[in-house]
Amino acid sequence: MNPVVQLVVERGQHLSTAEMLLNAGIVILVVFGVLLLMYILISISGKIIQAIAKIGSKEEPAKAPAAAPAAAPAAAAAASEEVFSSGSLKLKNCDEKTAAMIMAIVADDSGIPLEELVFKSIKLVEKN
Repeated sequence: MNPVVQLVVERGQHLSTAEMLLNAGIVILVVFGVLLLMYILISISGKIIQAIAKIGSKEEPAKAPAAAPAAAPAAAAAASEEVFSSGSLKLKNCDEKTAAMIMAIVADDSGIPLEELVFKSIKLVEKN
């Protein structure tokens, strides 16, 4: 129980309307103060994480060795032919063509781009 309310109940006193409004106002100010503090802490932590991510992304290209100028066209061709892969896919009683069709249908029906979906396994289920 609230200490102020407990004290009032024990003494048999009644709070005036002004005292009740003052208590309610103080409680509201404390709640909004805590919410504001949480907002500030979350904003600061988000900015710190973004700064760390920027620092990490700036360091990665600097670590890569410079490619020879003659190899640049070959590297560009290889980069365009690279296929995005998000792991391995286990096919169980299913050929690759059927699996590709299933993945395309799932991507189309869900509206999620195929490169954002992760398929772990595809299993052909026989009807009895």
